[in-house]
Amino acid sequence: MQFTKSRVSNVILIYYCSIVEVSQEIYMAIWISEDQVTELLPMDECVKVVEQSFRKQAEGTVLNKPRYRIRMPEGFFHLMSAGYADPPVVGLKTYTTFKKGSAAIVLLFDGDSGSLLATIEANNLGRIRTGAASGVASKFMARPDDPVVGIIGTGFQATTQIEAISKVRNISKVICFSRTKEKREAFVKYLSQSMSIDAVACSSAEACVEQADIVTTITSSRLPVFTGTHLQKGTHVNAAGSNHWMRQEIDTTTVQRSTRIAVDDLTQAKIECGDLFPAIEQGFTRWESIYNLGDIVSGTIGGRPDTQAITLYESQGVAFQDVAVALHIYEKLKQ
Repeated sequence: MQFTKSRVSNVILIYYCSIVEVSQEIYMAIWISEDQVTELLPMDECVKVVEQSFRKQAEGTVLNKPRYRIRMPEGFFHLMSAGYADPPVVGLKTYTTFKKGSAAIVLLFDGDSGSLLATIEANNLGRIRTGAASGVASKFMARPDDPVVGIIGTGFQATTQIEAISKVRNISKVICFSRTKEKREAFVKYLSQSMSIDAVACSSAEACVEQADIVTTITSSRLPVFTGTHLQKGTHVNAAGSNHWMRQEIDTTTVQRSTRIAVDDLTQAKIECGDLFPAIEQGFTRWESIYNLGDIVSGTIGGRPDTQAITLYESQGVAFQDVAVALHIYEKLKQ
């Protein structure tokens, strides 16, 4: 059969339209901006979503792939992924940390069809989710009274740490420390005026820790930010700043004094938890004595042996939390 130029054009047009029609039927992916994420993800909801993700971890219905990194001359490219059996959904978070800036994206896929559901800007998602994980850990590992919270680090991630803890405990006071006086005073002003929380700044990490029932560290320090001897009995520690094997935000004394230690995911912690490596190498603890937070949330392991115990949560940040939160945002937007 011979085709005229007109007939060939019509065939191509029909083929093209068919492709467009199929593509539109299958790939109805949506873009979700940072502003939409902030609007759709209030902290109380995020804490509940992250808590549920830990329960599913304990059930064994989550597959989490640890973060891996590509080093570039001016920074790092990071990639992490996870999937859920029920509902069937898979996703990945990829982000950059470069000298000139950073960016983060979550891709969410349908676990049955493989279709892309959403592309989500994820700087705010990660910040809120990181805070929520500390909130969940504080709920199950801190004492059930009205705590004084000591926070070391007053940067981009600090606000959501306090906000999340306030959703699970009635905070009586926040004591803030960072290396820059102006920044810690500005943070105190924000907590007092925007969150109506009684907050004060202090001039040393030790003074911050000594007065606290819950201590949260959220820094980029490569060296321990306080000495574990200053922790009071019964304190719970959220170590949320370090997720690299070459960083150690918490010293070996803190690890040694901690009766219960939990991590997001043991497999990932064994790769990148620089806070724990020195203590394990020196024999102060061992991996067999460290638990997934999911086991504590599910009740398999107690989060607090007694009121005098020091407890430690090592937050690395894992993809199964990101995917759970991304799905929650997507479903709210589709309603």
